Amino acid sequence: MSKAKWSVDPTHSSIEFSVKHMMIAKVKGTFHNFEAQIEADPYDLTTASIRFEIDLGSIDTRNGDRDAHLRSADFFDVENHPKMIFEATQIERIGEGEYNVTGELSLHGVTRSESFTIAFEGAGKDPWGNDKVGFSGQGSIKRSDYGLTYNAALETGGVLIGDEVKISLEIEAAMQS
Repeated sequence: MSKAKWSVDPTHSSIEFSVKHMMIAKVKGTFHNFEAQIEADPYDLTTASIRFEIDLGSIDTRNGDRDAHLRSADFFDVENHPKMIFEATQIERIGEGEYNVTGELSLHGVTRSESFTIAFEGAGKDPWGNDKVGFSGQGSIKRSDYGLTYNAALETGGVLIGDEVKISLEIEAAMQS
């Protein structure tokens, strides 16, 4: 397959995260609204062009009060910083169908270099003859690197919210004609 433009199928894709809570458990959440511009040969991502935009207002942790707090100025400040953007700058093959994707991540007015491990899950045609590909990915960022430092000390020691945020994604994309 040669290099082509791909559009993410949001009904078969997800961007999820988890963060430690009270140093004993993990809180998980997802972003419902995101889009991507992908131009790639799915069998060789080393020459791909990848850009993701995530609508931070679409955060969902299954708790309305917590989600409202995460949208507030204490955290994402979506009124002033509505999007998280990732644009790949370097893609290295690290194994068969596996890549280290490094790029510029912009969040909360700060842009930093971050890396994610991406795996090509396969390609095929849907029942209507459309070319589809699948990818999965993992990585982590530190909230504090982006000025997201809201926290509370615990009586027993430690903090309420962990600094490391683990990110996972599952992407299904269709070839654009």
